[in-house]
Amino acid sequence: MSHVLWSRLVREAVARGAFFVPAPRRLRLERYLRGKEEAEKLRRADAAVVSFGKSGRTWLRVLLSRFYQQRFALPDGSLFGFDNLHRKNGAVPRLLFTHDNYLKDYTGHGETKDDYLGTKVVLLVRDPRDTAVSQFFQWKFRMRPAKKALNDYPAHGADMPINDFLFDEGGGLPKVIGFLNGWAGERERFADLLVVRYEDLRRDTGGELARVLRFLGIDPTPTEVEDCVRYASVENMRTLETKRVFWLAGTRMRAKDEGNPDSFKVRRAKVGGWRDYLSEDEAARVEALIAATLLPGFGYRPDEAPPARASA
Repeated sequence: MSHVLWSRLVREAVARGAFFVPAPRRLRLERYLRGKEEAEKLRRADAAVVSFGKSGRTWLRVLLSRFYQQRFALPDGSLFGFDNLHRKNGAVPRLLFTHDNYLKDYTGHGETKDDYLGTKVVLLVRDPRDTAVSQFFQWKFRMRPAKKALNDYPAHGADMPINDFLFDEGGGLPKVIGFLNGWAGERERFADLLVVRYEDLRRDTGGELARVLRFLGIDPTPTEVEDCVRYASVENMRTLETKRVFWLAGTRMRAKDEGNPDSFKVRRAKVGGWRDYLSEDEAARVEALIAATLLPGFGYRPDEAPPARASA
């Protein structure tokens, strides 16, 4: 049994044993145990891929998985967990994919990113407006009730329209902006940090993938990159999701309701699509919040241009 699986089984057993503990204390315990599990993985990881939820992490995960499938003749459908591909071939890195949710609950480093110092970090960011809108559909159609409670999202079954969700402290723009601000204020401390913007990944998927792979220490060929881009296209990923090709990844790559396109993991993948759901007044309110609270550095404020892409 792998170290990762054993840690997870222990966490779940402790959580079940705490069933009769008052809910706030039980949630704190589960967050602590999840943080402990992430800390153990981070200690062993060759690199960490950090992002807020709905920023394109699954897409990048599929792109990277496909590359290592092809380079090292691994089975199709092998999707990065943590060290699962590394155990198939030691040349594949151990990658920790994290939303940076729980680590601080274990280490106590809530105000800094000290936990990641000394580790290669790929920081995947996305326009917080698109992220928050995508979070709404994740919360409404995909997220488990227990996960909503664990991460302080609006309650399961709440009748909350999208414009109210966007300004909710638990799951909307304030939470996304807080994540981005936390990294914007710390990024200069890191010698090994590569920022990848979702918008750049959409515009030049091959170029950004190659940049990430070189950062991880491996040089891809143009043919390998082309194959990865084709395999991880929006259209093909929807097909893979429908066919449940990544069934070993659990519900991560599976629609909750195949009759509802908003319940798919791969939904629209549109840059700037957040405006499609709001009136002009609501959009202006969103823009005002961004201007007032988002720190510069990632190119999402109305008064800044997208940053230049640093080479790996």
